[in-house]
Amino acid sequence: MNKYQYKVQGVDYDVEIEEVEGNVAKVNVNGIRFDVELKQPINPTSSLKKVRVEAPKPVARPAIPTAAPVAAPAAPAAPAGAGSPIKAPLPGTIIEVKVNVGDTVKQGDCVLILEAMKMQNNIESEYEGTVTSITVKQGETVMEGAVLLTIG
Repeated sequence: MNKYQYKVQGVDYDVEIEEVEGNVAKVNVNGIRFDVELKQPINPTSSLKKVRVEAPKPVARPAIPTAAPVAAPAAPAAPAGAGSPIKAPLPGTIIEVKVNVGDTVKQGDCVLILEAMKMQNNIESEYEGTVTSITVKQGETVMEGAVLLTIG
């Protein structure tokens, strides 16, 4: 099993080659499994070299100012994380989170902006309700299908 770290357009990828059979390689990219078809079969013992991969070093991120406390809502709040998830439609980087936990959103409201392939994409709420949790931060890279936030 070989492990590699790549950076493509500023996005880090951890790639692990599990096995190569003929012209099909079974790989994991950031924990997601893919079967990759190669144009030509390779001999994994002769052409792949073992590489020592170190764990990524934590990066200090600037503190994001928090909003002033808000008065408690009249209706009882849903438990944190309860509700329907809003998922990333494609891999990208979170540019801006436009809502906070406890905010009420309507279907179609823009809840965050996701940059993918140099395009800013408004991610809209598919549900009406209260934001019960936000699982991403500005500047974070997400994969397709990752839960961004939940609405209860």
